[in-house]
Parts: sequence; C-alpha cells; structure tokens
Amino acid sequence: MGKVAFLFAGQGAQKPGMCADVAAAEPAAKAVFDMADSVRPGTSSQCFSGTKEELTATQNTQPCVFAVDLAIASALKSHGVTPDVVAGFSLGEVAALTFAGSLTNEKGFELVCHRGELMADAAAAHPGQMRAVVKLDADVVKDLAAKAAAQSGGECWPVNFNSPQQTVVAGTPEALSALDGLVKAARGRALKVAVSGAFHSPYMEDATKGLAELLSGEYALAEPSLPVYANLTGSPYPQSADERADTLAKQASNPVQWTLTLANMREAGVDTFVEVGPGHTLTGLVKRTLSGVTAISCENEEQLTAVVAELA
Repeated sequence: MGKVAFLFAGQGAQKPGMCADVAAAEPAAKAVFDMADSVRPGTSSQCFSGTKEELTATQNTQPCVFAVDLAIASALKSHGVTPDVVAGFSLGEVAALTFAGSLTNEKGFELVCHRGELMADAAAAHPGQMRAVVKLDADVVKDLAAKAAAQSGGECWPVNFNSPQQTVVAGTPEALSALDGLVKAARGRALKVAVSGAFHSPYMEDATKGLAELLSGEYALAEPSLPVYANLTGSPYPQSADERADTLAKQASNPVQWTLTLANMREAGVDTFVEVGPGHTLTGLVKRTLSGVTAISCENEEQLTAVVAELA
C-alpha cells in the first residue's frame, strides 16, 4: 500500500447528531469535545443535538465541524491509524494543521472560533450565497460566472475547484440567480450550498485581515510534523513562519484548489484517502477526480471500526 492521507471535512458537511456515537465510545474523541466545551461551552451539545438551522450559522458551523474533524482523527490515531499527509477543506484546513501540530488543540479551536466570527461578520457586511455547479468543466463555469455578473449587475466568482466537473461559485444573490439559468442552458446543474455567505471570495477580505493579525501573534503556526497541503496553492505548507501565516490568512478570501491538491497528493504517492469528519463530500470528490485509489468516509463509530480494521 502507498501513502495514507487524512482529509478534514469543511463547512457544508455539518448535520444534526454528528459524532455523538464516536464521542460516547472513544476516549480520544471525548477528550476533544471536553476541550471544546471548556473553551466554548455548549459545543458538544450543538454537535450532538443542535438543529440544522443552528448548525448552518457560520459562527456555530466552524467550531462544531472542527471539533468533529479533530475528534475522529484523534480517535483513529489512538487506534494506530496515522496519515502520511493531511489536508482540510476550507475550515478543515485549520483542523488539519492542528492535528499536524502547528497549533495545540486549544489554540486551534480558539482560532477556528475567531475565524467563524470573522467570516460571519464579513458575510453580514457583504451578503452572498454559493452554488455548486456540476456536469460542467471549470473553464466553462468561469465563463458563465463572468456572463452572470455582467447580465445581473451583481458579482460572482468561481471559488472552490472541487473536481474536474464540480466548481463552486460565490457571489451576490442576483448574480447567482442569473448563473442558475445559464448553467441550466449549458446542460449543467447549479445546487445551493448550505452556507451563509460568499466564502473564499473577495467578500471575505476583512476576514483575511483579521486572521493575519491573529496568526502574527498568539496563534502563530509552528512547522507541522507532516505535510499539510494548502487550499491556497494545492501544495504543502511552506517552511517560513511568515509564509505559513500568509497562506492560512489568504485562504479565507481566495479559491480552494482542491482538484490540484488531490492531484499533487496522488503524485506524491498517496493512494488511500480517509475523510475524517461529518459527511462524505470529500470521499466523493476523490472518486470523481482520481482513479486507482481508495477513498473511505469516517464519520461514525461503525466506519471508524472499519477503517481501524483495514489500516491499523
């Protein structure tokens, strides 16, 4: 077998009841939730019993998904399943960096709480939405986004390059409404994304500035203990401390290069991808992007047991 990668789930993967069974069965997972509750009381109850609406609010989504991601990865590690490389989708990148030792669990959780608040504030100041466009190539989506902006007088940008035929576009409601029609005419599909803002777009520039300040101080990123692939570049985080901070801060207001990330991991010898956290979105993106690899979801105790049996 080749190398193993952990992929940490991002915003949009949240769901009511997530990780309750893992936290009940796995001491390493429970320790993560205990830490989260000590920093932000009520985090575990939001994960285990929060409503869909409650979990969709950015300031709740980000700390909750982070806690679930890190809890499941920690449980796998406690059973002897360790990755060679890691990556996280959007907020999952903070969980990946934390798992790799760039931040302590507490500092990583505090940082993602700040990140959620900063992005929620930016979303309130610049209201927007997101669409996942499928069945069309990225270059086609880029052209349609430009046309939608011109037709509507609004703004929209391709922001998540998820797979060869899935690109997420962020922008104003009027521009995305125009995009819906253009995508349909081009025989693609535009699906609403369960988030509350135009993330990874220029509308998040204030969040990037806020993160840059945090990362220059008590949340400075130490060199990770294993390669962490960055959304911004699709490549491992740089060795320079200043460049690491710049990479994570800019991630909030720049596109996620996920297709490139997966391709670079494969080229580096990864052939087994384990998605840690809620949902199976990243597992599906691996299967639609790469051939000859194994992609496994791990979001509940049954799946965790199966992954341990296969990889420990």
